[in-house]
Amino acid sequence: MRKLFTPEAGRIGRPDGPVQPDAVGVEHLGGSPAGLARDLTALLGSEQVLHRLSDLVRYASDASPYRLLPQVVVQPRDADDVTAVFDYCRRTGRHATFRSGGTSLNGQSQSDDILIDVRRHWAGMTVENDGARLRTGPGTILSHANAVLAPYGRRLGPDPASADVATIGGVVANNAGGMRCSLPRNAYHCVAGITFVLPSGTTMDTESPDAESAFREAEPELADGLLALRADILADEELVGRIRHKYTIRNTTGYALNAFLDAETPLEIFRRLLVGSEGTLAFMAEVVFDTLPDPGLTTVTWIATESVDAAARLVPALVGLGAEAVELMMAPALTVAAQAYPGAPAYWRTLDPKAAALLVEFRGEADALDDAERRVREVVADTTLLDPIEFTRDEELIECNWRIREGLLGIVGHLRPEGSAVINEDVCFPPARIAEGAHDLQQLLSKHGFLPGVAGHAAYGNLHFTLTPVFTEEADKERYGAFMSDLVGLVIGKYDGSLKAEHGTGRNMAPFVEHEWGAKATDIMWRLKRLADPQGILGPDVILTADEEIHLKGFKSTPKIEQAANLCIECGFCEAVCPSRNVTTTPRQRIALRREMARQPEDSPVLAQLQAEYEYDGIETCAADGTCAIPCPVQINTGALMKEFRRAESTASRERAGLAAAEHWDKIERLARAGMSAVDGVQSHMDVKVLTELTDAARFVASNDLVPSVPGPMPHPAPARLPHTERKSARAVYFPTCINRIFGRDPDKPNTPSLPEAFVTLSARAGMPLWIPDDVRGLCCSTPWASKGLTDGHLWMAEAICDALWRWSDHGSLPIVIDAASCTHGLLDDVAEHVDDTRRAHMEAMSIQDSITWCRALLPRLTVNRKLNTVAVHPTCSTTHLKLNRDLRTIASFLADTAMVPVGTTCCGTAGDRGLLHPELVVSATRDEKAGLDASPAQAYLSANRTCEMGLRHATGRPYESFVFLLEELTKPS
Repeated sequence: MRKLFTPEAGRIGRPDGPVQPDAVGVEHLGGSPAGLARDLTALLGSEQVLHRLSDLVRYASDASPYRLLPQVVVQPRDADDVTAVFDYCRRTGRHATFRSGGTSLNGQSQSDDILIDVRRHWAGMTVENDGARLRTGPGTILSHANAVLAPYGRRLGPDPASADVATIGGVVANNAGGMRCSLPRNAYHCVAGITFVLPSGTTMDTESPDAESAFREAEPELADGLLALRADILADEELVGRIRHKYTIRNTTGYALNAFLDAETPLEIFRRLLVGSEGTLAFMAEVVFDTLPDPGLTTVTWIATESVDAAARLVPALVGLGAEAVELMMAPALTVAAQAYPGAPAYWRTLDPKAAALLVEFRGEADALDDAERRVREVVADTTLLDPIEFTRDEELIECNWRIREGLLGIVGHLRPEGSAVINEDVCFPPARIAEGAHDLQQLLSKHGFLPGVAGHAAYGNLHFTLTPVFTEEADKERYGAFMSDLVGLVIGKYDGSLKAEHGTGRNMAPFVEHEWGAKATDIMWRLKRLADPQGILGPDVILTADEEIHLKGFKSTPKIEQAANLCIECGFCEAVCPSRNVTTTPRQRIALRREMARQPEDSPVLAQLQAEYEYDGIETCAADGTCAIPCPVQINTGALMKEFRRAESTASRERAGLAAAEHWDKIERLARAGMSAVDGVQSHMDVKVLTELTDAARFVASNDLVPSVPGPMPHPAPARLPHTERKSARAVYFPTCINRIFGRDPDKPNTPSLPEAFVTLSARAGMPLWIPDDVRGLCCSTPWASKGLTDGHLWMAEAICDALWRWSDHGSLPIVIDAASCTHGLLDDVAEHVDDTRRAHMEAMSIQDSITWCRALLPRLTVNRKLNTVAVHPTCSTTHLKLNRDLRTIASFLADTAMVPVGTTCCGTAGDRGLLHPELVVSATRDEKAGLDASPAQAYLSANRTCEMGLRHATGRPYESFVFLLEELTKPS
C-alpha cells in the first residue's frame, strides 16, 4: 500500500505548527494492549474489536471539549456481547463507557479504557399500535424514527437540534429536550419500557408480564436498596419538596430523583432512573416509546422587539396560545446571522445590541393555524416591533428560519479564535425570569471575555451560550474555570435553576452536582450508583465524581490543519450522511486523525503509522460526495480535503496516464463497450469471476484506487449508435453522458430502449425535441479526473467540454440537458472553477440543466396511461446538492400512488467509479436503505445516475434505473 505524504514523492507532511502536549505517545503505536485486544477478540470476534492506533485516535474525540484515548473500541452485536464485556470488566477491574452518535457535549461518551460503540449494530424499529408506540434499538437515529412514524401521523417527544445524527440511546440517556419538547414530552415521560443489561449481567425487559418479580429475584440487593432509598426520601418532607421543585423546569443534572416519587415498585423506579443516567447504571438494549400526535401543517414567524425584556413579556401568552416552539435570539447573534445566512431579514444587520427576537412556531390544521396567526397579532398589538410579523407555511422558508436559529453554533464556529474549542452550554432559569437570566448571562460572558451571544428555548427558560477558550494556553484554562465557578453561583445561587437543562451532566458538570442538589440528595445519587454498579465499571466521572477538577482535565487541543477542514468543531453532524460510516471512517474522524498528525513531531513513528493507516481509511474510501457539508454547522466539505490529498499523492506517471486517458476518451469508451459486449447476456458466476480476476490483477499491478472492480451483475452495454436527432427543431441540446454511452440497462431489463433513446422519445412526445450533436463521444464532465486528483487530465477535459457546450448551444442560445445528475453537478459546480476567465464566462452564460429539471417541466404535457402502486426513489448526493430531490419525488408521484424514499437513504457511495473501486463503500452506505427495501419492496426503483444505479443494484439487489425509462413507458399513447 502506498504511504501518504512520502517525501520522495514531494508530498506535504504534517501541517505546520507546534507539537501539542496532548499528542498520542509512542507507547500506543501498536494500538490496543495486545492482551486486551486478544481477550476481547476471543469474547466477541475479530470484527467487533477495533484495536489499531487509528481506531483509538478516531474514537478519542466527540462533540465535547474533552479527549480521552480509549484502550480499545468494541462493537457488540447483541445483549449477550454486552454481558460478556461487563463480565470481563468485573473480572479484570476495567471500566467501560458507551458511545453512539457521539454528539454528547459534556464528555459523557468518552473512555480512557474500553469504549463500547452501540451505533453500528443497534439500529432498527418496530411500529406498534398503529403508531401509538415505537420499539427501537439505541443506535436508531432520532429523525429516522420520526420518519417511520410520520405516515401514522405520530412523532417522538424529544426534539434536539441534533435529531439527524443523535441516536435514541443517547437521547434517552441524556433525557434530551429540544425546541418543541415541553416537560411532558421528554423521554422521562414518554419512555414506556426498556430492555436493559445491568453491570452484573442481568438482562431485564420491563415490558415482560413477570418483569417485576423477575427483577426482585435476579437482583434482590438492588431491588431492596431502591425501596430503601425511596423510604429515605419520603421520610424527608424538605427533600421531597426539593425534588418536586427541581423538576418544575428542565433539569438533567445528576440522576432523575423524581423516579422515587413517581413510582412505587423497584423495577418501575429503576426504569425511570435509567432515563438521563448517561450509561452509568446499565445498558439500554431496547426502548419503547409512547408517541405523540404530529400535526399536519406548520406556520412560523419572527417577532423582533427592542429588548429581551419586551420579548420575554410575550412568551407566556404565546405559550398559552399553544405555540409548539418559542425560541429566543439576542441581537448580537441575529446581526451575525444576517451576514451568514441568505434569506435572513436585512434589518437584522443594523439591530441595536439590546434588541431580541422570538422565532415562534405553531402546528395544526389550516383553520387552527389561521386562528393562531390572528391571535398572535392581537398579543403583539401593544408591543413595539422592529419589523411587522409575517407568517409563512412554505416548507423551504420554514427550514431556512430554523437553520438560522440552529446555526448559532456554526456562526460561533466560524468566528472563534484559531485553535480554540467550542463549548455549547445550556442552563435553565424559571421561565418567568428568563429576561433577567439572559441579562445576567450576557454580563457574565462579557466579564470573562466570551461572546455574549445567548439563545434558547424561551418557553422553558432554557438558554444556550457558547464558549471558545484556547485550552493550550494556561490562562484560558483558568479563565474557563473561573467562568464555570461564577456560572454555578449565578444559576444556583441567584435563580435556583438547573446547571444542565437538556444536554446531560457529563464530566464538565459532575463536580457541581452537589452545588445544585445539596449533600443529602447527592448522597442518595451515590448510593444509587453503588447499588446498580457496585464495582464502578460504567462511566466513571460521568454524572458523579470525587475529583472536583475533573472538568478542567483532558481538554483536547485544536491544532491547525488544512484550510478545507480547519474550522471543524467535531460535533459529528456529518456522520449520519457519510457513505463510509459503516466501513472505515467518518468526516469527523478523518479530521480528528489529521489533527492528531498535526500534534505529532515530524519524525514521530506515531505520525508515520497514522499516515499509513489513513491511506485506505481516510482517502481511498472517501466518496468525496460533499454531502457532509450540508448538515455541517460550518459547511466543511471533507471530500474536498480528500481530493486535495489525492492531488498531493499524484505522481508524474499518474498525471501522464490521466492526461492520456482524457485525450483518448473516445477510444476508452469503445473498449469499455466492447468489453461489456463480450460478456453481455452471459450472467454465469464463472464469467463474472473471470472478469473480476482480470481486474483484480490490474488493481494489483496499478492501484486499488485506480482500476475498478466488478462487484456484481454487469449491465447491458450501451448501444454503439446514439439516436438520430435534428438540430433544426430542437428545443435543447442533449449531452448523453459517457456513463450512459458506456453502461446500458440493468441486466434483468431489456437492452432497448437505451436511456438516450427513451429520453429523446419522451421529449419529442411532449413537444420538446432534443438534439444530440454528432461529436459528443470522447467528451466527459471531467469529474472522474477531479475525484482522483489528476490535475492535468481534469483541466484538459474541463476545457474540452466547456468549448463543446459553448459551440453546441450556439453561444448559450439553446439550453443544455444532461442525463446524469453527478455530471450535471460536476459541470455546474466544478468546471468553472478550473478553466480560464473566458471559459468561465461561457459556463455562466449557458443554461445547463439536469434531466430531472427538464422532465419536471414536461409533466403538464404528458398523460400517464397507468400508475404503479409503489416506487422507491433514491435521491443521489448530486440531486441533493442541486436541490432536485423535490422535483424527483414529484416525477415519481406522477408515476405511482406512493413514491417512497427508504428511511436512512443517503449518498449510495458509488460516487462516480469510487464504489466500483471499493464496493465495500456502497454496502456501507446503503445498509439502512437496503433494510427499508427488504421490509417494503416496490414495483420499480428509480434514480438519476447510472453508476449510482449500478452500485444500488449490487448492494440492494434491486434493479434501479433512471426515472426516464418509467416516465417514457407509462406515458406511451394507449
